[in-house]
Parts: sequence; structure tokens; C-alpha cells
Amino acid sequence: MFAKRTNWNLAPNRLSSALAAHRAAGKPMLDLTVSNPTDCGFAYDNEAILNALRNPAALKYEPNPKGLECARRAVAQYYEEKGAAVGVEDIILTTSTSESYTFVFRLLCNPGDEILIPSPSYPLFDFLADIQDVRLVRYRLLYDHGWQIDFHAMEQAITPRTRGVIVVHPNNPTGNYVKSAEMAKLNAICSVREMAIIADEVFLDFALEGNRPASFAANGGAPTFILSGLSKISGLPQMKAAWLVASGPQQWKREALARLEVIADAYLSVNAPVQLAIPKFLEQRHAFQQQVLSRVRRNLAELDRQLAAQKASSRLPVEGGWCAVLRVPATRSDEDLAIELLTAKGVSVHPGHFYEFPAEGYLVVSLLTPEQAFAEGISRLLSFF
Repeated sequence: MFAKRTNWNLAPNRLSSALAAHRAAGKPMLDLTVSNPTDCGFAYDNEAILNALRNPAALKYEPNPKGLECARRAVAQYYEEKGAAVGVEDIILTTSTSESYTFVFRLLCNPGDEILIPSPSYPLFDFLADIQDVRLVRYRLLYDHGWQIDFHAMEQAITPRTRGVIVVHPNNPTGNYVKSAEMAKLNAICSVREMAIIADEVFLDFALEGNRPASFAANGGAPTFILSGLSKISGLPQMKAAWLVASGPQQWKREALARLEVIADAYLSVNAPVQLAIPKFLEQRHAFQQQVLSRVRRNLAELDRQLAAQKASSRLPVEGGWCAVLRVPATRSDEDLAIELLTAKGVSVHPGHFYEFPAEGYLVVSLLTPEQAFAEGISRLLSFF
């Protein structure tokens, strides 16, 4: 009686079962996978956040499909500060980047059409695509003194049913930004083939090397969608506020936005109190991001200090985001290794296969982890080898 698109294997994997058993037994654990900023000890201006939700204007219902104009103006200002001119009418508010992906997939794809996604990357895409009857096709990110797009593999993966290519800027978990030359190459590929660039920029603001990566919001060379939101930018995942921006050739953009407006009008999903609070929530991003970047840099420095004292493991360079990728001896599968680290050392990490790394010997750790726990967890992890 259920749709085939929901025929997922819902049985817990071995690592999930081991984590559940570990917690059920009441055993202590150092969690190096934490990604919820509200659980990581950052200081928020609680009064300002709560006051922003007390706007009397929320008592009136104004069903604008794209979202309230005051909120979209705040988002446009966010991009203006990055040097990208985004029109208020080019923005559609959503409850999450997942909903933004849903809108884009529905706009671009008939059932069975294809979207290209990077590998390694975050596994959420598979579920979003299944729900929308979209087929995902992977293109490789190559590592050679830094990550880069394998454009040869990308072009080989394109078929007559390919409707778009997802780029994560910076990628999760590898932390590499799309370079300007890569953006130009993407424009050339997509404009000729009438494909869209779908740029996920939720971690854009968290550059670790002092550079200021350009947003795809300024991209006019090909049909482009930009996805972002408050979950990462302001550290407020519980507020469920995100947005979708259309950029690119003017005629294409007008038609895309007209169709997206109909899709958004069918849902009207973003609630009024949060929309009205978006300007204040965006103001909160500065203090939050400073705290995150400070912790991420200190944790990276601690990781490098401990790695320098041994020879078995190393880490790959990271340009932005909240994760670090460790290269460890590939003596067993990454899942087996993660389970052994949990049972023997009380340390939780993500195995590389979770993100579709091409081989064994990769572990992913969160740089959001509070510093004392991170240092102790890394010490236990490295002592395992």
C-alpha cells in the first residue's frame, strides 16, 4: 500500500545500533559528530531572539507566496554586504534548505530526471531526491593538494535527462569552496546544455583562511539557484527559516520565479512570527559566527598539535565549514573502525563511507565540539592507532 519511493531500508545500521546500545548502557561518550549549534555552548542573545518573535504584526495574516517583503529585504541586504546585488523579488522564503531543494527539484525535473551531485557530500540528498522522484548521479571531487571538481567525470555523467548540478559551497564535509575558474567552467557546461546550477551556500560565511569567497548570487552566466538559511548562518536551526534565490539570464529567471511562486503559494509554509524576526535574526549572525570561527580554528590547531606528535594519521586541508577529514590507517572498514572507537575508546565519529569517500581510511569529526571534549576525544582517537 506504500509508494515505491519510500522503499528505504529502515533497519538501523551497525554503527547506529552500537551507538544506541552504548547510550542505553549509560556509558560515557565523547561525541565528535555534534552539529547542532544550540547544543555546543555558544552564547546567544536570548532576550533579542525572544523579543524578535513578539512582533504584534504577526497577528495579521499576509499570505505572500515569496514571503514577507521585510524579511526578503533583510536577505537582500545580507547579499549586498557580500557584493552581490539580489533583487527582493528574486528571493523566495522557505522553512529549510530541504524545502528549497524540493521546490527546485519540482521546478526542474519530471519523474526520473537527473541531478548531478558531488561525491563526497552529505547523504541527505538521497532522501530528498527519492521523495521527489529524482535520480541522483554523482560526479567526483578529486583530491590533489586540495579538493577540486572532476569536470571530465561531470561531463561524462551528463545525459539528455540531466536537469541540474548541485555544488556545495563550501562542501560538507571536505570544506572546499568552488573556485572562480570552476564557477566559469560550470557556467559554460550548464548554459550550453540548458542545465541549472544549484548552489548550496549554508556554510558560505565560515571561511577559515581569511578569504571572502564569492556567492553564486552574483552569478549571471548560467541559470542558478542559491540556497541558504538561518540554521547555519545565525546558528538558529530551530527557527526553520531559509531562502531560495534565483540568478542568471533575465528571461530564464523571470519564468523560473513565476513558476516557483506558484509552487510556494501551494505551501505558504513559513510562519509570520519567524518571517518578521528574520531581520533581527540575521543581525545575530555576526556574534555567532565569531564564536564558531574562533572555536573551529582552536580545534584545528589542537588537532594539528596532536597529529604532529604521531605518524599514523593526518588531516586533509579545510577551507571552510565545521568539519575536518582525518586520514587514518585503512586496516578495516571505516564503519568497523568507528564502532571500535566507540566501544574501546568511548569516542563517536562519522565513518567516511557516510559521505561516500572513495576508499576506506577516512573519518570525519565536527569542529563545533566544545574544546575540552574535542581535545580529549582526538587524544583517544589517535591513541587507538
